[in-house]
Amino acid sequence: MSVNLSPRQLTHADIVDQVQRALDASGLPAPCLVLEITEGAMMADTEVAIAKLTALKAMGVRLAIDDFGTGYSSLSYLQRFPVEIVKIDRSFVAAMETDDQKASLPRAIISLARTMQLQVVAEGVETAAQLELLSELGCDFAQGYYLARPQDSEALGCLLRDGSLRQPSLPVG
Repeated sequence: MSVNLSPRQLTHADIVDQVQRALDASGLPAPCLVLEITEGAMMADTEVAIAKLTALKAMGVRLAIDDFGTGYSSLSYLQRFPVEIVKIDRSFVAAMETDDQKASLPRAIISLARTMQLQVVAEGVETAAQLELLSELGCDFAQGYYLARPQDSEALGCLLRDGSLRQPSLPVG
C-alpha cells in the first residue's frame, strides 16, 4: 500500500508514532507500506526530514521519492535520504513516446537508480508503447491508466478476483 506524505505531515512532531499506531491498528506489516514523499517535502527542513525518514525506515516502512525530477533533484540529497524507491514523474513518461531524445531523462533516472540500488516506478503510463519502452529501459514497476484506472476498494477486489487486470510486462506499482 502506498500513501502520500505531505510536507506538513513529515514535519509533524509525532509522525513516526502516528504511522506505528496506524500499522498496529490495521495489522498491515510495515514492509507493505510505502510512504511517498515529494522532493520539496524533504527540503523544507532537511535534517528533521532525514531523522523522521530514518526512524520510519527503521520501523520497516518503505520510502519513495514521488515525482522525481520535478523538484530539487540534487544527487547529494538522493544519497542522504533513506529512500528505496524513485518514482519517475508522469510528464517524463508522456514525453518519451513523442521524442526519442526525451526518453533520455527516464533512461538516466533508471540508470542512476540502478547504480544507487533503488527501485524505479514510472508514473502515468497510458500506452502500450510507453510500457514497452520503460521495460526496455529496465524500469522495475509502472502505474497508470494503461494498466488500471483508479478504483475504490470494492471494485479493486472484484477486479483482482476476476483476473481482469491487464498482465503487463512490468509489475503494477
